[in-house]
Amino acid sequence: MPAIFVHVSDIHFGQESDHTVHIHNDVKGQLILDAAEVIAALPGHSAHGILVTGDIAYSGKQPQYEEAGRWLDELADRIGCPIHRVQMVPGNHDVDRDKLSIGGSKLLDYIRAGGAAEYERVVSNSADRASLLARFEDYGNFSFGYDCALDGEVRFATNLRVELASGRWIRLIRMNSSLLCHGKEKDDAPELVIGARQFTIPRHPGEENVVLVHHPLNWYKDAGEVRQYVRSRARVVISGHEHNPKVEIDHVEAECDVMMLAAGAAVPFKSDVIYTYTYNIIEFDWDQEVDALAVTIHPRIWNPEKTSFQADDKRLGGSKPRFTLGSPNFRKCRQPDVDQDIAEVSAVGSSEPEPILEVVAADGEEGETPPMPPPVEGYELALLRFFRDLLENERLRILVELDAFPADSDERMTQGVERKLFDWLVREGRLPEVNQMIDRLIGERQQGQD
Repeated sequence: MPAIFVHVSDIHFGQESDHTVHIHNDVKGQLILDAAEVIAALPGHSAHGILVTGDIAYSGKQPQYEEAGRWLDELADRIGCPIHRVQMVPGNHDVDRDKLSIGGSKLLDYIRAGGAAEYERVVSNSADRASLLARFEDYGNFSFGYDCALDGEVRFATNLRVELASGRWIRLIRMNSSLLCHGKEKDDAPELVIGARQFTIPRHPGEENVVLVHHPLNWYKDAGEVRQYVRSRARVVISGHEHNPKVEIDHVEAECDVMMLAAGAAVPFKSDVIYTYTYNIIEFDWDQEVDALAVTIHPRIWNPEKTSFQADDKRLGGSKPRFTLGSPNFRKCRQPDVDQDIAEVSAVGSSEPEPILEVVAADGEEGETPPMPPPVEGYELALLRFFRDLLENERLRILVELDAFPADSDERMTQGVERKLFDWLVREGRLPEVNQMIDRLIGERQQGQD
């Protein structure tokens, strides 16, 4: 059975004014209804997750993410996937430009006037990195709950892979293309940089990489190097930003392809003939006959006459939406024994195997072994609520009242430290207490607002 994801991009929560508030809210509601209807007709009748390729918010502010969280919860519920099963990357509108310091502005000017070497010189310095990443504070709190935290050293991030057949996986890779954004960038004279620490993505036998990034490759000064690594290391690159859906297959060499999938905008500033409301439903599957990754795209587009979504038969494959991509990393491992897999599935009374979604340790620097999340039921949902739905002082209150702080600790409090203490409480069997306090603190805050 294929792995099914709803793919949205450029939702722009918070951009609305005047009557567009009502129009955009209606479009977002119709998107949820449409996705539920389409997925109900696909194998398994439910989705396995949601992919978001940036611009969740309009100006990177907390209230915008609060609204986005409620919408994503409803979308997940209607398509039958856990509300925490979201993979996301930031876009240029997820940058809070009000938090750009004078020093940070000078750093941006320095990099944009230079290139990859200047970029690396800046991001190699922890203080300079912190100055640039400070603009993602509210996005960071939001994404951290979904276990999609921005890498603190501005590297690629990856912690989820999906098994499509025995020994045949896709790994989701997240990149931040918006670190240098200040609102005036153009693609005709690229000023953005991805950086080697991001595009040197891993290569694993039996795994094909699916890259999520906001800006398409033509927006980067180092596009040549990025393209070289992507063509050799990735099978699919999904981007947003340009609001014009298109798909291209790059035939790298015999039995090796790369799909470049550019998303439209779920909610552009306004809808017209070219830039209208769009989203995708994507199926990832294993093609047994040629031992390759198969991608089926169901593009959805707004019909202004019917004021609802419908199939887009002109873009992203239209009437022929299935693409089979030459997959060299699949062929580096023994081909699955399909008959044995079917027998094992039949033994447990299922007609067709479901894809397996596995949280894995993020690839760290050489010699590092990143910690794995506690294998405790309910952990992912509690993590989401702890970081997304609580304010910083509320999170600290839980950690203090549950005695998570070591008595002799002088460590500076960061999200990473909070996560370590949260995980410690879970490993100590105290998840029920954490959940009770989350409920109580949210209730107290809501009572105070009434």
